[in-house]
Amino acid sequence: MYRKLLGLVLIGMGAGSLVMADVRKAADRAASPFDWPQWQGPDRTGVSHETGLLKKWPKEGPKLAWKAEELGGGYSAPAIAAGRIFGLSFRGQDEVVWALDEKTGKELWKTRIAEAKRAPGPQGPEGSRGTPSVDGDVLYALGENGDLVCLETATGKERWHKNLISDFGGTIPRWGYSESPLVDGDKVIVTPGANDATLVALDKKTGETIWKDQVPEGGSAHYSSIIAADVDGQREYIQFLQKGVVGVSAKDGSPLWHFDQPANRVSNISTPIYSDHSVFAASAYGAGGALAKIGNGSKAEVVYATKKMKNHHGGMVLVDGYLYGENGGNGETPYLVCLDFKTGKVMWEEAKAGKGSIAYADGCLYYRDENGPMILVEDNPKKYVELSRFNQPERSKAKAWSHPVIANGKLYLRDQNVLFCYDVKQH
Repeated sequence: MYRKLLGLVLIGMGAGSLVMADVRKAADRAASPFDWPQWQGPDRTGVSHETGLLKKWPKEGPKLAWKAEELGGGYSAPAIAAGRIFGLSFRGQDEVVWALDEKTGKELWKTRIAEAKRAPGPQGPEGSRGTPSVDGDVLYALGENGDLVCLETATGKERWHKNLISDFGGTIPRWGYSESPLVDGDKVIVTPGANDATLVALDKKTGETIWKDQVPEGGSAHYSSIIAADVDGQREYIQFLQKGVVGVSAKDGSPLWHFDQPANRVSNISTPIYSDHSVFAASAYGAGGALAKIGNGSKAEVVYATKKMKNHHGGMVLVDGYLYGENGGNGETPYLVCLDFKTGKVMWEEAKAGKGSIAYADGCLYYRDENGPMILVEDNPKKYVELSRFNQPERSKAKAWSHPVIANGKLYLRDQNVLFCYDVKQH
């Protein structure tokens, strides 16, 4: 009887109640092992562990499951978790976090987090860069002007709100904050880039400060996102700052090591990669990449530096000991490159792939050319083998800088105001 009465009340309340019903329905869905709940996937490596995906696409591309429109401007890649899709955008005068239904693309809610203050520069007007990080029934998102929020995933209700400038003395990078918050245990970690708060760790439930650190060797905040690594029994946070790559203690933020070879001082963007006591980082503007050994003390020992991985912002993936990513751009001919991770040896390079962003799933590289084409490449360290490509329809005038995302048999491509969802599961 109670349920019948509740149903009548909801019907009487009209369309708004139907939206809330959709929100509750989505909230009931369980997390999937092949969700993509944060920047660069579950492990922040750009690697999906899903299998059973297509190895060949039709000329026009895989089947379009749905598309969501009127999202607002931004380069933010989506996060997918427990039946919902989350992103950041500029909509008019507001910067918002939004949630969509994973099955249909229908908007469930949106929450204003700040005024949409456009960063300067030729690519400034489009909007937000960071990807939300989902942790159970909440998410954490960092806006372009330093607004860090904790929101409920089911409703978008705000639990707490900090600002990296007013609360920690941070300085907005030239093209705006682009970081995706790292959630680790009971902490959420971000990079204000202030003199006395290079990185800060906050209580994820309350937003209260657990620690803040000084890392003078790193300099100010740039555009990369933090990763966590366990090194010789010690938990570390690794970040790519203005002056170089740094490691700090997860316990108290104390600096452990740094190396500056990959830094260009203009725009350090791509997320570092950690594997077996080794950290690789790379940037463009002539800098290139470098691999350093860490552990057993506070020194990072550079193993090699290379000009064959001048990675701008498309990121890199490490698969079975080989590193894949874009080299070039900034006036140079761009190549998709495969390097031996341990030695830096170039295994192959291919110009026809263009300059793009990368992810990996089920034996294939998902490579998105910034001019629009989406390319499927075989994971093959011996030679470049292109399996398929297609042109995304309805291309905007902006570069296709949002990284591809693979989750639960779907490929997601964001182009500013629109999110395309393609079915890439073998049926």
